[in-house]
Amino acid sequence: MKPVVVILSPSSLDLATRISGLLDGEIHGLAARLPDAPVTFADAGAHLARLFAEGRPIVAIMASGIVIRLLAPVLQDKTGEPAVVAVSEDGASAVPLLGGHHGANRMARVIAAGIGGHAAITTAGDVRFSVALDDPPDGYRLVNPGNAKTVMAELLAGASARLEGEAAWLSDSNILLAHNGQVTLSVSERAISPDPLRLHFAPRVLTLGLGCARGCDPQEMIELAEKALSDGGFSPTALAGVYSIDVKSDETAVHATARHFGVPARFFDAETLEAESQRLQNPSEVVFAEVGCHGVSEGAALAAAGQDAELVVGKTKSANATVAVARANAVIDGSEQGRTRGRLFVIGIGPGSEGWRSPEVSRMVSAATDLVGYSLYLDLLGDLAAGKNRHDFPLGAEERRVEHAMELAGEGRDVALVCSGDAGIYAMATLVFQLLDDGELSPPARRIGIEVSPGISALQAAAARAGAPLGHDFCTISLSDLLTPWDVIRQRVQAAAEADFVIAFYNPVSKRRRTQLAAARDVLLGHRPADTPVILGNNLGRPGENVRVVALRDLNVDEVDMLTVVIVGSSESRVVATGDGKNWVYTPRGYAAKPGTTIAGRNNEAAE
Repeated sequence: MKPVVVILSPSSLDLATRISGLLDGEIHGLAARLPDAPVTFADAGAHLARLFAEGRPIVAIMASGIVIRLLAPVLQDKTGEPAVVAVSEDGASAVPLLGGHHGANRMARVIAAGIGGHAAITTAGDVRFSVALDDPPDGYRLVNPGNAKTVMAELLAGASARLEGEAAWLSDSNILLAHNGQVTLSVSERAISPDPLRLHFAPRVLTLGLGCARGCDPQEMIELAEKALSDGGFSPTALAGVYSIDVKSDETAVHATARHFGVPARFFDAETLEAESQRLQNPSEVVFAEVGCHGVSEGAALAAAGQDAELVVGKTKSANATVAVARANAVIDGSEQGRTRGRLFVIGIGPGSEGWRSPEVSRMVSAATDLVGYSLYLDLLGDLAAGKNRHDFPLGAEERRVEHAMELAGEGRDVALVCSGDAGIYAMATLVFQLLDDGELSPPARRIGIEVSPGISALQAAAARAGAPLGHDFCTISLSDLLTPWDVIRQRVQAAAEADFVIAFYNPVSKRRRTQLAAARDVLLGHRPADTPVILGNNLGRPGENVRVVALRDLNVDEVDMLTVVIVGSSESRVVATGDGKNWVYTPRGYAAKPGTTIAGRNNEAAE
């Protein structure tokens, strides 16, 4: 996850910007002092605790004592804590406070080197041996971390170590090495028998190729992969990734297997896999006829491991799955081979201000490589959009906008489709699924992963600014007749008026469409009092925000534009004034019985 640089004052902003650039992190600032920070928070203690609970690496530009006191109540298990580094406001010192062997020491060193400060590393292993044995460098994983404390204690007490295998980061360290060392440091992709005085480091040199029938049971594939590795004598910890053909990029079993082993899932096209045909142990004409290459599992494993790789476990089959294992001649980064399954984040950013944007949406934007949306909405993301590929669209042509986002994701990118308000309320989420249902998308675009995250709608924003008009049953109706015939819209307005719903009107007017709102007003006047409160909200949550309350009889179409949300109260909605002269609109939670009304009842708390 992206590190978070937390600051409390404007004087720290320049330093935070430099550190954020070094770590590819986010800047979070105290709202009262840094209202324009990319992400703001009101309470430093609560915010740090939340980031810590989420496992986010934290760089706090503040005194170490402050950070310690703020995080002390949430400290529990050191094995699961994220990295926490305190940096002095002058940049002179970077102090790893927590998670030294979970990345904090490395972050401190990067920060110190980048800003000309000092990394105050205090963990014993790093100080004595210049390496952290329980936090090996990229490309290696510790198979048996439970042994780390015992082995480190022996080494710190003066014991020597026997090195089995090759790893420059161990042989070049300050650890005392000897052929008859009391402890053993093993570097191997092979499974090794348990020994309390042994640390086993697995280099990521194995690639797991997968093939399967559509809808394969994930457990079947996982068990087959585990058996293939076990029968070959290999440690699963040495896996760099799992790989398959691109037509399987949306296969649940493939992704479940990747999650099981804690490695990335990557995919190749058939042409790339067919280029490995001369190295396959079990080529198949049947497979070639089906997908265009002579082997999926063996071909994917070899393609990922490289030209000098060796197929160490040939194709192994179950009823619905095949697996194969290749070994590279050096450590590889499993996320660099092939292509990932693209993701489409369909997000609502609320009215636009950061304070009304959910943390989940902000995380999705941070994770995205590409942003697609109406230019104004992308601009409202501010610094959160920095460094992203922007795909700006004007208003209109929504289907083209959504199709573009889905095709980008089909190329293996992480794409955020940015909507105002809530993406599922008169916005782009519906079009995503409609295009999947009956659109002319490319096959890769149909295999993307999709996540939809909610946002604060204009309806909610206007209601909150005005009081509590949605306290009882309500509905929303769009007055735009671009996609819905006006006769249908009018029927819905009539039905909602007769049912006495509070009604939120979206798209009340446009440059060419000026009559529908007036018609809706006239329908409503036939079913509720003329003084029924109507809320008009403009630019909610943005500069120029304006919220007014008028009586239904005084609703003037000329005072409404395309950026206005109109909420018309029910017959029960009321206006109440507070001592500061503010008028608030609310709708009681139940109906009081009134002689002659067609809708009667009691405000019954027991019905809750």
